[in-house]
Amino acid sequence: MKKIYLTLVALLATINMFAQGWPANYSGVMLQGFYWDSFSESKWTKLEAQAPELGQYFNLVWIPQSAYCGNKSMGYDDLYWFSNYESSFGSESELRSLIKTFKNNGIGTIADVVINHRKNVSTWFDFPVETYKGVTYEMKSTDICANDDGGKTKKEADKQGVKLSSNNDTGTDWDGMRDLDHSSENVQTIVKAYLDMLLNDFGYAGFRYDMVKGYSGKFTGIYNTAIKPTYSIGEYWDGNVSVIKNWLNATKVNEEITSAAFDFPIRYVVRDAINGKWSNVKTDGLANDPAYKQYAITFVENHDTEYRSASEQQDPIRKDTLAANAYILASCGTPCVFYKHWIDCKQDIKAMINARQMAGITNTSNTTFNAYKGDGFNGILTTGTKTSLLAIVGPNANKFEVSNAYAEILNGYHYRYFMSKKANVAWVNLASGEYEGAQKAKLVAVSNADDAQLVYTTDGTEPTASSKKAKSGEEIELPIGETTLKVGLLVDGAVSSVITRTYQITKPADFEPYDITVYANADQVGWKDGFNFWAWCEKPDENLTATNKWPGDKVTQCKEIEGKKWYYQTYKIKSKDYKVSFVFSTGTGTPQTVDFTDINKNTYLEVLNEKNNEGHYKIKDVTADMPTTGITDAPVIDKTTSTNNAWYTLDGMKMNQKPQQTGIYIHQGKKIVIR
Repeated sequence: MKKIYLTLVALLATINMFAQGWPANYSGVMLQGFYWDSFSESKWTKLEAQAPELGQYFNLVWIPQSAYCGNKSMGYDDLYWFSNYESSFGSESELRSLIKTFKNNGIGTIADVVINHRKNVSTWFDFPVETYKGVTYEMKSTDICANDDGGKTKKEADKQGVKLSSNNDTGTDWDGMRDLDHSSENVQTIVKAYLDMLLNDFGYAGFRYDMVKGYSGKFTGIYNTAIKPTYSIGEYWDGNVSVIKNWLNATKVNEEITSAAFDFPIRYVVRDAINGKWSNVKTDGLANDPAYKQYAITFVENHDTEYRSASEQQDPIRKDTLAANAYILASCGTPCVFYKHWIDCKQDIKAMINARQMAGITNTSNTTFNAYKGDGFNGILTTGTKTSLLAIVGPNANKFEVSNAYAEILNGYHYRYFMSKKANVAWVNLASGEYEGAQKAKLVAVSNADDAQLVYTTDGTEPTASSKKAKSGEEIELPIGETTLKVGLLVDGAVSSVITRTYQITKPADFEPYDITVYANADQVGWKDGFNFWAWCEKPDENLTATNKWPGDKVTQCKEIEGKKWYYQTYKIKSKDYKVSFVFSTGTGTPQTVDFTDINKNTYLEVLNEKNNEGHYKIKDVTADMPTTGITDAPVIDKTTSTNNAWYTLDGMKMNQKPQQTGIYIHQGKKIVIR
């Protein structure tokens, strides 16, 4: 009887968790795994390769809408839902592999779900006809809101003799595409099937619903109750916390909120504090309301607020992104880190997440906002399941005088982290990871024992009372190579609270800029009289096309190799991470090729007589198939020639000395053949 009772209790708890839309006492951190136009950085294959590292810090990764949209797209002009997953970020097989690999590394993948609106195939009113598991799904013109596009759609429908829904939009109208009538039984049936496929076929862990301001929150409640995702987030883009709370309440089913929401008010609090004075912060968001903090997905930047270009300024936080992240990572709610911030500030963000984890902070932890205020700084104090974490942020954070009850564990540009000494733990400020050049790790005894010491090993063995000792705050140097650092707290001869960090440290690589030449051949498609090179580098964001106008630079210089014309252009690789990307086309810009990205060495690209879904010619890298005699007109030298200048392989690796192996190298800005 007892066993049956406990089983029922567990079942009811599980049902309750699903009904609430976001787990209570959740300690996870989420990563937004993309930014605007991050087609190269957010490829499914590139994200998958990072899974082992991401899995150490993030429990969830939100990725772009993953179906084909009819063109190169970030996914917000959604077209196909069931039948075509050859997106701008990779193929369906690559997507499934990513989700599986993420899961194996402890990461749940969050799908970007765009159901407020949908793109048409060719007219104002036609949608794709798709079959999934033997069932055919098709939205009709009667699934479009009666007042869509401010009435323009109705005028067009009357002109063509087409019927729309009799229902008006239940939310904010958006004139970019057809707004869907979620009161329609057909729309609800298709949306439910779509979400079920994402969750139970593809293996997504949950959904990020785009533009939920565009339709009533009750429909999110209907969909989540039917599909039961563990994680659901609504993007209700508004700085007024009251209207976001109203949306959360509208999602209720059986009096339970069924989704979380992005905490835009907290985001604007941080933005305004950075632009003004941290001491004047007036926190007003989901995270500082005990009734709603469980559903608060805190963030400081996303693809809609970030700076995109000179013509798309958006509303970015232009400075103090470290302080901004320190603020949300030390507070309750579920933090969502922006991909650009992760890439640019990885070391600090890793350490902040480590501190959050050590304190045991969850989305329902007790955070006291504005706990400490002074001229140019502000502080929040969060009590986790293990100990308390105090974050001081702002340009004058160094002026904060902490009480003896706290130990400083971390500091950086305009932020400081302190942990309660009641924790009685060992702390290492340098997070695990790969580093270049000499590194030091600071060891801190977070303890209220006056005689507390630290003991450590660097070979992976457990530290004992007789291991190497360090004072609290002492820095130790880490050797080049692989190191497993273990640090323990030594009090009264006993070692406790052992913390482990793993490092891969390499020597700093000297880098000198070098030139690469990219050759392109389009004989297969008949481009025999030269064509256009549109070239760019994504990081840093640089346009490498001299004309700076589409379709790019007209290239007519060529060399003939084995009967084929190879048109070529030379580019400079400016740093070790610098990579060049291309689109080739005719002089009118159409036809054109797909993007070919991330080139940092001499490369031969062949335009194939084969098109993708967008009608763009595919490209094949045939560098490996090219004869060595055709690669360069550089002089042949013998192995006795000496020089003090650096030598590089074709992929940019600097060599310690002049090469002795036969091959092709870069030297003094030229390609040299050594025989």
